[in-house]
Amino acid sequence: MQVIGGAVIVIMLPLVSLTTKPASYVFTHFETAPDSTGITSKAYAVVLSILVSQYSLYGYDAAAHLTEETKGADRNGPIAILSSIGIISVFGWAYILALTFSIQDFNYLYDAGNETAGAFVPAQILYDAFHGRYNNSAGAIVLLFVIWGSFFFGGLSITTSAARVVSHQCIIICLELLDISYYYLLSQVYALSRDKGIPFSSIWRKIHPKHKVPANAVWLCAAICILLGLPILKVNVVFTAITSICTVGWVGGYAVPIFARMVMAEKRFKPGPFYLGRARRPVCLVAFLWICYTCSVFLLPTLYPIKWDTFNYAPVALGICLTLVMLWWVIDARKWFKGPVRNIDVQDGKV
Repeated sequence: MQVIGGAVIVIMLPLVSLTTKPASYVFTHFETAPDSTGITSKAYAVVLSILVSQYSLYGYDAAAHLTEETKGADRNGPIAILSSIGIISVFGWAYILALTFSIQDFNYLYDAGNETAGAFVPAQILYDAFHGRYNNSAGAIVLLFVIWGSFFFGGLSITTSAARVVSHQCIIICLELLDISYYYLLSQVYALSRDKGIPFSSIWRKIHPKHKVPANAVWLCAAICILLGLPILKVNVVFTAITSICTVGWVGGYAVPIFARMVMAEKRFKPGPFYLGRARRPVCLVAFLWICYTCSVFLLPTLYPIKWDTFNYAPVALGICLTLVMLWWVIDARKWFKGPVRNIDVQDGKV
């Protein structure tokens, strides 16, 4: 459904638009909207543009989180991850191109007096296209429902992976190197509760007797998401902070096992059936540098001048979260947390 809906938007939007921007505008023209953003530097605009591409790549790791429920996970898991990245990259790129080619009046997009109060640029692009062609916005509303539906299903996917994710080999490597701190970045509710790593673990790791899913963990994730989302209704900067923190935690967590793989001695690593061979270290290096770059970008201000209502609070919130986790580890958790709980026994290389 998401693929079909995305394809409809990508194909229909440029066809409906009365005019489309030339390729030279889309690929070489810079618009910083200084009146709305306060940003005048083209170089800084390029740096911030990474945010959009990183959003479009979000969620592909759900395939990794559910590999334990996959037959032949040692081979099919990596293939699913690569397939997800490829599909999301193509559709994300096509979606962004469809929007930028279909811009009618760039200055009007950020006008506080337009139909979306200058705050929802994609919705305004859809409105301008359909209202300009048909003098009616019904088509734009239909496509917005497609987008909102994608958000909903994406939320279901993230909630599912957040609640059901289990400890992977990369997490075990990470724990051996850095103990519990980064474990909180890598694993989530079900994995941690199964390993007795969060308060009231016995509640969150329970499996529903009929549906065979960790229902309590699912509801906990949903409740936390709702509580975190409520301030967005009143304060816009909260959305930027939440998305930045989530992306830094999600993407940044992968930097740890990737870095561990780069520095790990080959004699300590046993390759599986899906193996990059000689390309492993260059791929890990590029991935690690990309993660460091994108995480840094998400902590930068997106609006100037910096005031209380434009400040990016992600660095502050991230620092508070990491500080609390580290304090919890030093004061209490290190006394009882023993690492991942094994649910299989390996003898002589066999399960």
